[in-house]
Amino acid sequence: MSEVLLELRGVTKSYAGVRALRGASFELRAGEVHALVGENGAGKSTLVKIVTGAVQADAGEIRLHGRPVSHNSPRDARALGIAAIYQHPALFPDLTVAENVAIGLERGAAFRRVDWRARRRRAAELLALVGARIDPDAEAGALSMPEQQLVEIARALGAEARVLILDEPTASLSEDDTENLFRLLRRLRAEGVGMVYISHRLEELPVIADRVTVLRDGSTIDTREVSAVSRQELIQLMVGRELEAVFPKRAVAQGDVVLELRGLGSRAAGVSGVSLELRAGEIFGLAGLVGAGRSELARILFGLDPADAGEILLRGRPLRIEAPGQALAAGIAYLPEDRRRHGVILEMPIDANISLASLDRLSRASGFDFGRERALAREYVERLAIKTPSLHAAVATLSGGNQQKVALSRWLATKPQVLVLDEPTQGVDVGAKSEIHALMVELAGQGVAILMISSEMPEVLGRSDRVGVMRGGRLAGILERASATPHEVLALALGEHRGEAAPGGPAAR
Repeated sequence: MSEVLLELRGVTKSYAGVRALRGASFELRAGEVHALVGENGAGKSTLVKIVTGAVQADAGEIRLHGRPVSHNSPRDARALGIAAIYQHPALFPDLTVAENVAIGLERGAAFRRVDWRARRRRAAELLALVGARIDPDAEAGALSMPEQQLVEIARALGAEARVLILDEPTASLSEDDTENLFRLLRRLRAEGVGMVYISHRLEELPVIADRVTVLRDGSTIDTREVSAVSRQELIQLMVGRELEAVFPKRAVAQGDVVLELRGLGSRAAGVSGVSLELRAGEIFGLAGLVGAGRSELARILFGLDPADAGEILLRGRPLRIEAPGQALAAGIAYLPEDRRRHGVILEMPIDANISLASLDRLSRASGFDFGRERALAREYVERLAIKTPSLHAAVATLSGGNQQKVALSRWLATKPQVLVLDEPTQGVDVGAKSEIHALMVELAGQGVAILMISSEMPEVLGRSDRVGVMRGGRLAGILERASATPHEVLALALGEHRGEAAPGGPAAR
């Protein structure tokens, strides 16, 4: 049996009287990928914060290489060879990629001459190691979310950590980038690095993990060999009840065309010639590889990157959208991909976040109606089962899944005709994912037209009435539900399709 690198025994942690960990235990061996799974709020993030020294445990023991760790801080953790890669990249946007990689890796006096050539060379080597084709001199803030994730991975590898914690590392990666990452993890495993792998994508575990530990309500429920546990068993352990991770699609009667795009394009967004129709009650899935133009199309529809070609028609009438306010006034709502940067304001309370897009309806001649704001927030907290001790709690205190529900609530409160969802279940647990899927079906049943962007093939195929595939900023084709298969979608995304997919025009139904 391999050496035990990291061990937690009976770790307990409470925040303001709320127990986040209840005697949790965990063990990581050298040369192992050990998956850590559980619903949002199960205690995974708290456990990681304790291991990395961000917070101190109230009770319990941490051992590294068999030796007790009496005091831990982020600096101590790095010195001990512990590195973490978080779901949401924490890069300095105004610095270059090479400068971001250098932070935390370079040592020396405060006032010294920087070897810029060596710095760029080192960054290029680490980026190549993770299969990232990114210019070391590029500004970090200009990178896409998947590219930022790869930079974070490269920086962590440069620290030569022996304990590597990966928190949802593939949430924003394409299939190719994910496979590149897995190849890298297998190599690190062969070199004796121990990796804690946190993911809500349970289908990844048999591909990359050796063992899996399940947390529920702050307690360690079980540790199993991945080869000896099924996905359904894991879900049952996580939620404590039987649960289907993916709902079967319920048929919803579709109405008239709500949104029509005719040759829509924007040079700034890199999108051109997109034509499609979206009907009331329809869930239209938008697939494609990273950089294909899916999120860029969503930004055009919400006025963040105004169109400079083609037309947008809402219920048959031409609509010009040059700013988000115009989109909202027309009944178009947009849930962005990166909820922490663009979906919620973490420091603000839940009620203020939910009401943010509905301020005009909550204002009166005498001033702002805080009572109506609380009533609105309470309605959506109850409707979406948002777990919070108070409407006034800061969104930053919520789990990832509950933050996503708050972000979604803000747009649902506007009563949209068209709802654009960009990666609506990215990084949320199976329970929250099922709830969001059920909500989408409910909204479709109420006549809302939904455009859903997702990188998860099962989600696209399982939720959508039709699937459009983007490639190079264009709509490569539209597949009917019956003919939408992983092979057909990927073939369109790669430009290798030879079938009967419609090209995406209004007649393609």
